[in-house]
Amino acid sequence: MERTTLDLWVGAFVVAGIGALVVLAMKVGNLSTYNVSESYQLQAYFDNIGGLKSQASIKSAGVLVGRVTEVRLDTDSYKARVTMNIDKRYQFPKDTFANILTSGLLGEQYIGLMPGGDTETLKNGEIIKKTQSAMVLEDLIGKFIYSKAEGSNEGSK
Repeated sequence: MERTTLDLWVGAFVVAGIGALVVLAMKVGNLSTYNVSESYQLQAYFDNIGGLKSQASIKSAGVLVGRVTEVRLDTDSYKARVTMNIDKRYQFPKDTFANILTSGLLGEQYIGLMPGGDTETLKNGEIIKKTQSAMVLEDLIGKFIYSKAEGSNEGSK
């Protein structure tokens, strides 16, 4: 009798420990569930999304306001169409800017929303018209090297 009670308690602690590890992994991986019923959907088109992925954060002033739900190539315009779920508590003006930003130098990419001054707000299903694509590190390095090479050629003339 005493042995089975001990086994039951050990089993309960093991199950609780595994559950705690799953919750911790979800929090660390930014995969916590996002309640779709209390959010509205917006879309934005970008020339280049860099490494932006589904479930990426959407922040405004550093505060998490939503998540990216889908990233697709629009075959009509050949731009990346990003679908986002925004928490209903946060309403953004129609002239909001959507920028793809990076946490740190080589960190994860997320969408930063910068609200404008319009009095009308974005509604469910609308498109954010003002966007800025991701800064690709390789392109920046290439431009820098090309400008340095051009500068040294002008000096030798």
